Amino acid sequence: MASQLHGAARFTDIVETVRGYQPHADFDLIHRAYAFAHSKHEGQTRKSGEPYITHPVAVAKVIAEMRLDASSVCAALLHDVVEDCNVSDEEMAKRFGGEIGFLVDGVTKLGRVNFTSKEDQQAESFRKMLVAMARDIRVLLVKLADRLDNMRTLDHMKAESQVRIAQETMDIYAPLAGRLGINWLKSELEDLSFKYLYPEQWADLVQKTKKVQRDHERYISDVVKRLQKMLIERSFPADVSGRLKHLYSIYRKIRQTNVDFEQIHDVIAFRVLVENVSDCYAALGVIHSQWTPIPGRFKDYIALPKPNMYQSLHTTVIGPGQRRIEVQIRTHEMHRTAEDGIAAHWTYKEKGSGGLDAKDAARFAWLRQLMEFQQEVSDPAEFLDSVKVDLFADEVYVFTPKGQLKVFPRGATPIDFAYTIHSEVGEHCTGARVNGAIQPLRYQLRNGDTVEILTTPQQHPTKDWLDFVATGRARSKIRAYVRAEERKRSIKLGRDLIERAFHKKDMSFARFVKGGDVEKVARTLKFANAEELFSGVGFGKVEPQEVFEAAMAAEGAPTQLKPTLFEKATRAVTDTVGSTGGGIAIDDVDDLVIRFAQCCSPLPGDPITGWITRGRGVTVHRRGCPRAMELDPERRIDVTWSERVKAARPVSLKIITTDKPGILSNVSAAFTEAGVNIQEANCRVGTDGTAVNLFHFQVNEAAKLQLLMRKIQSLDGVFSVERT
Repeated sequence: MASQLHGAARFTDIVETVRGYQPHADFDLIHRAYAFAHSKHEGQTRKSGEPYITHPVAVAKVIAEMRLDASSVCAALLHDVVEDCNVSDEEMAKRFGGEIGFLVDGVTKLGRVNFTSKEDQQAESFRKMLVAMARDIRVLLVKLADRLDNMRTLDHMKAESQVRIAQETMDIYAPLAGRLGINWLKSELEDLSFKYLYPEQWADLVQKTKKVQRDHERYISDVVKRLQKMLIERSFPADVSGRLKHLYSIYRKIRQTNVDFEQIHDVIAFRVLVENVSDCYAALGVIHSQWTPIPGRFKDYIALPKPNMYQSLHTTVIGPGQRRIEVQIRTHEMHRTAEDGIAAHWTYKEKGSGGLDAKDAARFAWLRQLMEFQQEVSDPAEFLDSVKVDLFADEVYVFTPKGQLKVFPRGATPIDFAYTIHSEVGEHCTGARVNGAIQPLRYQLRNGDTVEILTTPQQHPTKDWLDFVATGRARSKIRAYVRAEERKRSIKLGRDLIERAFHKKDMSFARFVKGGDVEKVARTLKFANAEELFSGVGFGKVEPQEVFEAAMAAEGAPTQLKPTLFEKATRAVTDTVGSTGGGIAIDDVDDLVIRFAQCCSPLPGDPITGWITRGRGVTVHRRGCPRAMELDPERRIDVTWSERVKAARPVSLKIITTDKPGILSNVSAAFTEAGVNIQEANCRVGTDGTAVNLFHFQVNEAAKLQLLMRKIQSLDGVFSVERT
């Protein structure tokens, strides 16, 4: 009862918050949404034991703090009712209108659809949310609020669930919050994910920051007073504040620079808010005249705003006490956009949906591009993998010859640039003229480059391009082209092989094709049409002799149809290792039936996918393996790990450490403590004071490997641990 009263009190706070920024909102609608959600979730509890209604109320509170409209608040209150309480989409729309029904449906997971695997289900859920949010950005804002509350209450979940949810948050939702410009949300999601993905490093950083907190607070107070004084003396009224950077950004800087926490000097950021843009540049001049700027550390995001609308001047200077400090200078309006992103530009419309004016919608054209991209990619895993690549990367700003600004992930090449112009330009790209000089395809674009693409009709994409392109769109287009070319070759090869089989028996292949029997045979052998049949023979799914026998059977000749190679391979694997509801179960079996791909070395417990290979049964890859994504999707088969599997598999780890005595001994001890025997080790010392160590060993489950990696990562002097 106390929890219910507490939930009701929080709901009252939500109403008052909405009333503060939208006094004419439909509060009756909000009350009805709360009452309906409360009644439908009656008796349901969270893992913590609290009544379930506390979750949608918490989500609605975040939405209200973003200052969104009544429909968004209602969607937050109702977002789990359809999925968890057997309420239909029709009933939702009837009770609360089509707008709220659409928002709730966009956020709802696809729990009722039978996908081939859990990973595909997650990818398709994200795809559905993407389509909905491209039509109405509020879908994504409610989803982000939902994920934030789930992360805040993750302590009550099982350890494996915590890691899975935290990884998904770090891969997808934190970068999405960043793309929307909601920096406070991105930072909190990253810090919460960091806590569960790297618990030892998180605890170590928390302890270290607490030790120096008092010193930092004194220093921040002193610098704030000095900044205010120097600006006021020159007639610039300014609001000045300082803060310690959030934990994950500090951790990321430690890994990027390969130094210890004590050697990170610019962990404090100061913010100067002034009245207008001209004051921003004038304040920058004042600061640089008093404190020495660090060369190469000035960024002008006012003249060149980030794609998420962020604007500010960034500079790093040698401040009081000879300490490096970062200063961000912007107007009050820029600051609101920097904190709240797209939510700060929300335009409430009584009867409209979407809520963005034309100018802001143009700034978020990447949403439309993502939606177009998802329509082009049929494989869910490939789509999600490409989106992760695009969301996660740092950005590079380059220009077209006409001065148009384009933004790419760091590491992007002329090919990535070419594919943003048009698919055909990408396919025929031979290089680029960058700042007037000819550069090759592998050239990595840099900030400020002016790029002109060079093409020739003779150029076509190759698999090699996949090794160095950086954008999901280019990667997807190249894969599609390579597959299409392989398909053309397989159709021609299959046709030639069938023709030979007919000629060996002195039968007319031309009559077989022209007479229409080829279509009948294709359907008999479970292919959609003749082209699919030829492709199947070319790829090795079916033997030419089987096609000939099927053709004879179609003419009435007494012949026994044999199962296709694809069917035989599937049946052989199933007979040997068994089948589960989720597909073929991978067990300790002969390597002739099950092969584990050497490119990604899957371990029991890893998410996996299988591919039928001619004469070799099934090859098992880790999900997301780049080589697997280049294979024909039609040969994919769902596989799962059997609970009985015990086979140890080879694994390699690349561990980057500081070059100091004893570090290798500590790493080796971590292997010993984890019960893992090192089979081979290669260590190389770099010129920058770091060492790159490659360890090869065998382990029998992914969970054991993850435990080992976390143990090594927590060692003093270890910068990164990567599975290769």
